[in-house]
Amino acid sequence: MCGAAASALRNDGMVQAARLPGCLILVVGPSGVGKDSLLDAARGHFENRADLLFTRRVITRPADAGGETHIPVSAPAFRTLAAEGGFALHWEAHGLSYGLPITINPALSNGQHIVANVSRTVLDDARARFGKVAVLSVVADPAVLAERLRKRGREAGIDLESRLARAHLSRPAGADVIEIDNSGAFSDSADIFIGAIEEVCRSRAGSAAG
Repeated sequence: MCGAAASALRNDGMVQAARLPGCLILVVGPSGVGKDSLLDAARGHFENRADLLFTRRVITRPADAGGETHIPVSAPAFRTLAAEGGFALHWEAHGLSYGLPITINPALSNGQHIVANVSRTVLDDARARFGKVAVLSVVADPAVLAERLRKRGREAGIDLESRLARAHLSRPAGADVIEIDNSGAFSDSADIFIGAIEEVCRSRAGSAAG
C-alpha cells in the first residue's frame, strides 16, 4: 500500500465508535461455508443503496492471490497500521492478518450501514466498541462443508482437518445473531441472507426514528 493510502486509513475520520447511528453488520462462519458467494449476491442486490456499504478488508495477501477483492499490505505495514489505530477491528487467521479500515467509522457516524466479513473471534470486541451490531452467522451441514472444502482444493491433509474441526466450535449466540443455513440451494440461502440484511436496516431505521 502506498503512503497516501495508508495515511488515509489512519487519519480519515477517526471517531469514537460507540453508539453510532449506522449499524455494523458482521458476517461470520467457517471456511468453505459460502460467505464470499453470499456477500457477492448481496452486493449486487444492494448496489444502488447509498445507505449500505460493503467494506473491503485489509489483508496481508497479494492482490493477485485470488479470492475476495481486498486491500493488500505487507506484514510490516499491517503492524504499523494496527499500532497507529488504522483499523476499526483486526485479527489473525490462517497465517494472515485481516483488518477493517478505520474509515468505516465516519460512514457509521453518518448513518450508513456497513457489511463486513469478520472472524468470530472479534465479535465481543466489536460489540464493546460499536454498541449495537448485527451478526449474520452462516452455517452448513458438516458433510456439505467438508465436500466444499475438498472441491475448492485450497486445503489438504491436516489443514483440511483443522479447518473442519474449527467449524465445530461454538456458534455465535446472542440477541444480535441471525443464523443462515447455506447447506441447500444457493439461491434460497442468498434470498434469506439478503432478507436478513434488509431486516437489520429496517430495524435500525425504526430504532433511530423512535
